[in-house]
Amino acid sequence: MGLRNLGVRGAVAIKVVICDETPIIRNGLKTFLEAAQDIEVVDVSDSAMSALMLIRTHRPDVVVTGIKFQGMSGIELIRRLARFDDGDVPAPRSVVFSMDCADDVITEVLHAGANGVLIGDAKREEVASAVRTVARGGTALASEVAGRLVEWFRGRELRPAAELRPSVGSLTSRERQVLTLIGRGMSIDEVATELCIGVSTIRTHLHRLRNKLDLKDRAQLVSFAYRAGLMQSPAEAC
Repeated sequence: MGLRNLGVRGAVAIKVVICDETPIIRNGLKTFLEAAQDIEVVDVSDSAMSALMLIRTHRPDVVVTGIKFQGMSGIELIRRLARFDDGDVPAPRSVVFSMDCADDVITEVLHAGANGVLIGDAKREEVASAVRTVARGGTALASEVAGRLVEWFRGRELRPAAELRPSVGSLTSRERQVLTLIGRGMSIDEVATELCIGVSTIRTHLHRLRNKLDLKDRAQLVSFAYRAGLMQSPAEAC
């Protein structure tokens, strides 16, 4: 996804609308994001319905929203953002900030189309980082949420999807190793240590993997590794 106001020196910052019915959460998120020089909070709202009007007025890149409101729910707001159509202007992407991180809640917001999920103990830089990642077309999940998704994948029967075999066959041995270790939840630094190669080399492999497999981000790489059956056997060590 190409941002409409980023990527050029001196360009306007990422535009954000914040929506939450609780003043302390709205104000806290606003304070966190206004501390970042590359993020501009253009407006705040205490309801999903008024947020829609603000979105049409300001055309933000990202909407950070809660899920519990009087009237229209945050879930419905996310669904509408996913279907948002305003001519040539890209649809805003969404980050959910929720104090309730129960599995059914996380499942619902992801199915609704949320691009990011943060939970109540998120730190300032985590919130800003999520907004940046989502604005650039990626997916941002709180570490606890990402951990649950990894556990869910690990609990599934690992039958390789037949349609993914040609894609797997196009990978080099090293790319398969990197993808498998990323699938295990390792960080880039940990993968570099495990394979005895540099961090910059791992980043290059990840870039090539995303291009080869037509995947956008780390979450999709993890999903692919499990669906392709690469997690059935450990990666080779150096």
